[in-house]
Amino acid sequence: MKLIFIRHAEPDYAIDSLTEKGWREAKLLAKRMSKVEMDAIYVSPLGRAQDTCNETLKLTGQTAETMDWLQEFYVPVTDPWRGQNHHPWDYYPANWTKCPELYDKDGWVDSPIMSTGPVRERFDAVVQGLDGVLASHGYERCNSYYKVTKANEDTLVFFCHFGVTCVMLSHLCGVSAPVLWQQFFLAPSSVTVACTEERLRGEACFRVKQFGDISHLYIESEPPSDSGFFMETWHEGGK
Repeated sequence: MKLIFIRHAEPDYAIDSLTEKGWREAKLLAKRMSKVEMDAIYVSPLGRAQDTCNETLKLTGQTAETMDWLQEFYVPVTDPWRGQNHHPWDYYPANWTKCPELYDKDGWVDSPIMSTGPVRERFDAVVQGLDGVLASHGYERCNSYYKVTKANEDTLVFFCHFGVTCVMLSHLCGVSAPVLWQQFFLAPSSVTVACTEERLRGEACFRVKQFGDISHLYIESEPPSDSGFFMETWHEGGK
């Protein structure tokens, strides 16, 4: 089985849709996805993901199922250093890196910082939603791997967001979500692929074969967007 995670195209957050560039990205992505045999498509309820997905649906004639748990991982937590509420991926390097529990693949979600907001509740909703979908397609979670009840080569596509994609990958691969949030980046309209590997009959794990691929943009000379990336070097007025 293949899982394809797609971050929405360049967003216009003010209206929860896409920028003019974002619409171009979504159309180029749709051309790419029209060449993929997609067995099921799932999409976040948020506008920017719906709009991105709809370009693919229009071109392919397929349908998608909206899943509330695929919406962005918006959970306000307290920043003890800045004294404000932030999303759980919004911390400065010198601060979050001094918290070893945030590197713990299991312990990060119940760490003191994450416990200042309903991170555990939201995390459980995401992993239960994902595992429910996988179980319905023949892969049942068993500790940190998956029991194969019906081996297949289906392709499931998820149109969603950076933050929640990192949470799903953390669950699938046994990696701390904060590490993915803070030290990896997914460009708008990027494609990430995780594939089952069944070396022993009935036992599977997921391996990431592509991460943040934007070749559909390069092919058409469309520059990638840095939306969600702060800045390469510090400058006055930066965040």
